Amino acid sequence: MLEVREVPDLDAGPGQVRVRVRAAGVQPFDLAVRQGWRPPYLTEPLPDIPGNEVAGVVDQVGDGVDWEPGDEVLGFTVLGGYAEQVVLPADQVVRKPASMSWEVAGGFTAGAQTAELAWEEVQPGPGDVVLVHGAAGNVGGFAVQLARLRGARVIGTARPEHHDYLRSLGAEPVDYREDLVARVRALAPEGVDVVLDGAGRGALEATVALAKDLHRTRTIYEHEAGPRVGVATLSGTRSAERLARLVSLYDDGRIGVLVRASYPLEKAADAHRELETGHGRGKIVLTFG
Repeated sequence: MLEVREVPDLDAGPGQVRVRVRAAGVQPFDLAVRQGWRPPYLTEPLPDIPGNEVAGVVDQVGDGVDWEPGDEVLGFTVLGGYAEQVVLPADQVVRKPASMSWEVAGGFTAGAQTAELAWEEVQPGPGDVVLVHGAAGNVGGFAVQLARLRGARVIGTARPEHHDYLRSLGAEPVDYREDLVARVRALAPEGVDVVLDGAGRGALEATVALAKDLHRTRTIYEHEAGPRVGVATLSGTRSAERLARLVSLYDDGRIGVLVRASYPLEKAADAHRELETGHGRGKIVLTFG
């Protein structure tokens, strides 16, 4: 259950900034929190405030911080993003460029960094054939574009209504619903060099069947089943340095972002319902007035 509550104001401590939130991303991590899962390293009492990617305006700074009130930023946390204000470590925010809307900024951090973390681990490059499961989703869309920037050829799975979108990103689209392995083999008869599973729901079997080397595969969904068959989950962590590089790519026009829907905070439950359908493309965000 999600409900809107009034909570006490927060204050920035040493090394922290308080951000007046303008937009916050909605992602599968948030659905898991709502359904009762908690990261094992959290000890704070319930209830949880979901949301771990935000954008907004700095309105308070703690000691030892270079940011100033009025700075426009985007950043990341573990929980707490679905709120009018959030306190973040100063080293977990980066400057928002003028070219980036609040909606894009609010939903940028998680998908962009997840995709780049995967590519840092498996290193797609020129001559590689990359398969992205769930390529029309937020992580998938970033993965396609970032792999193309690295010089790889990309095959992306999605429903047919999303195929034109995938082509616009530089991917060769494939319908995943029937004969996925055969459809991919028709495009890549010798198999694929790199795989990112951003979909779950049966993609693991296709990954095992198609990948030339399971060491160059990653899944962001099959945390238990994947490692049992040789498909690893991501092991890296987000960083402001990486986020700043990705923001620069956006500002330079080298990657784009599709925000498919935005909801006001009080409609967060509707945002979760839309994300749970699992079939939309791009990003869903919450906005604050």
